[in-house]
Amino acid sequence: MAIKKAISAGTGRRKTATARVTLVEGSGKWTVNGVALEAYLPSEALRDYLKQPVAISGYDMEKVDVVVSAKGGGIAGQAGAIRHGLARALVAADETTRASLKKAGCMTRDSRMKERKKPGQPGARKRFQFSKR
Repeated sequence: MAIKKAISAGTGRRKTATARVTLVEGSGKWTVNGVALEAYLPSEALRDYLKQPVAISGYDMEKVDVVVSAKGGGIAGQAGAIRHGLARALVAADETTRASLKKAGCMTRDSRMKERKKPGQPGARKRFQFSKR
């Protein structure tokens, strides 16, 4: 089998999830961690969410395959990381799409993470019950 040529790549992050997205010459197949996208993400809403950069940029996805390596976090966090990485890969492939993707918020990393637990407390914000006497 011939080795497919990589067109561009991008790394996306959300919460604790990280996704490396690579666009390679192909026929429009999506694979995430070696599994088809439909099998990896059963939710139609998450699939539509991560395909937003493609719809916004108008890039022809029929001639490229999307290969994703996703790690960490949960399904929703990984979908957000894939979306971010895909937007970065599309900009690397075609610089003219940057303005429209940035305006739509696809180029911005969603930095919301779980707040750490502080010492001497039961949780991040929760305090032990106050006792006057």
